[in-house]
Amino acid sequence: MSAIRELYGQFRQLIHEGGKFLLVGGVGAIVTIGGADALHDIGKYLAVTIATIVATVVTYLGNRYWTFAHRQGQGHARDTTIFFILNGVGLLIYYACIWVVADLAGLTSRLWYLFALIVGTVLGTIFRFWSYRKWVWKATGGQGVAGLSAKVVDSPEQERLTPAESPTRPGGAHRRP
Repeated sequence: MSAIRELYGQFRQLIHEGGKFLLVGGVGAIVTIGGADALHDIGKYLAVTIATIVATVVTYLGNRYWTFAHRQGQGHARDTTIFFILNGVGLLIYYACIWVVADLAGLTSRLWYLFALIVGTVLGTIFRFWSYRKWVWKATGGQGVAGLSAKVVDSPEQERLTPAESPTRPGGAHRRP
């Protein structure tokens, strides 16, 4: 049982961030896929562009103030700029998936368009999670390999931190992990 606790302790931060990221990303995926499908008549690339821009705003807020709230950014303007640039790369992933399915393979039905969006969402999600952790919201000090917390706790009481030890949210308000 202690081996499981140790393993969980090593991957705790990754598990929690990954879960929150998937929830925020799920909302973003619904906005992107639903929006692109609803706007499909204006053109497949323009539709996904508009939907992705709206989803980017939604996911920025969710990731900044919930998923990665405990991580230090390097300044609001810098973080925001890099976030939007990385989402531009995510949009290129959508374009590539749509191009392969619709333009290269010639599968032009609405169902195939949705398939391309879903594949683009999966590939883009993997890229975004990795890149946000690497370039936008980096791990704070005291964390081991890949930003994973090395702290293992045996009880909930040990997990509680004093306000001086707690990570802070942007703007300085203390929060418990």
